[in-house]
Amino acid sequence: MSRIYNTIGSLTTLKLKLKDNQINDFHSLNEVINFQKSFHAIKQEILIKHEDFIEREKKLLVNDLQNLESEIITLEKQYKDIFALEIGGLKQELVNVETILSNNFIQKIRFLIKKWILKRKIRDKEFDFNRQVEMDINLRIEKLNQKKSRFQFITLNTKQAVVLSAQKAILELERKKAIVDYLNSYIYGSICENKVVKTLDKLSDEYYLINDFSFTFSPAIYYNQEDEYIKSIQLDHILIGPSGVFLIETKNWSEKSIDNLDLRSPVCQIRRSSFALFKLLNSESDDLGLQLNSHHWGSVKISIKNLIVLLNSKPKGEFQYVKILTLNELIGYISYFKPIFTQSEVESVFKYIYRLNEQN
Repeated sequence: MSRIYNTIGSLTTLKLKLKDNQINDFHSLNEVINFQKSFHAIKQEILIKHEDFIEREKKLLVNDLQNLESEIITLEKQYKDIFALEIGGLKQELVNVETILSNNFIQKIRFLIKKWILKRKIRDKEFDFNRQVEMDINLRIEKLNQKKSRFQFITLNTKQAVVLSAQKAILELERKKAIVDYLNSYIYGSICENKVVKTLDKLSDEYYLINDFSFTFSPAIYYNQEDEYIKSIQLDHILIGPSGVFLIETKNWSEKSIDNLDLRSPVCQIRRSSFALFKLLNSESDDLGLQLNSHHWGSVKISIKNLIVLLNSKPKGEFQYVKILTLNELIGYISYFKPIFTQSEVESVFKYIYRLNEQN
């Protein structure tokens, strides 16, 4: 098995974009793909789950209504008993005062005041009682009416109640689906790159695979073929092995995409990237410790083999400096080349490129 470093670029970008949209419940590419495939089934599961919620709510409401009705009856009786006891005591005290006879003027005045006080207490007690009963009982009656109304609604409109109950979860599911669908290009890119990585993993441990290599040039380097300055590069895969350095770009293009003149040619793209990588590998400065065995003919340059891997189909014809392959052709093509590096040179080139990526 080859030695693999870094996560594939499309997958890294996909994770970041999902996180930016507050989607954190996917832990692998397969989970994202399965979510897309299972969307309608997941939506149906949510509705079934909320059907159960509504059925359980019905049962709880029946129980709550019975308890509330019983509680109101019991509370009314308790208040009546308490009222009867308190009012009865005050009225009896009033009767006792009224039956007392006295010829003493001052004593009569006292009894009249006491009668007035007792009557006032009775009036206040009746008012407070009615207010307290109305407050406590009405709160329960209001709660009872609300529960009756809810019970009636979910009984007569069960389907609508289920939809309303599930609305928040369904909206979040649809939001998530819309974002995932919008990121389809990264998903398909991840699928393609992942298949390439799995294929290259079949090579021996003499090979090193670096995924998602990136580098920023300071200052930018001039690319005369397109008369532009290259500020940065980002490469899908760099494979280093005894047979050399392979720059591999992956595309999940259909025949329609291949024939689309509006899409930028991946051949131009990989040649631009290859030029920049060649500059990096054959720089005169050797600060990162690239060590190659010397040759008696002169200094050794590291050449780069440019590969574009297409999953579905590939264009007819050959292209200068770039080989276009299907996934099934990839291992055979790499294995075709004879060794040009010793294992120590392979390791040196790998460490050099990996340090460049880490340094960047």
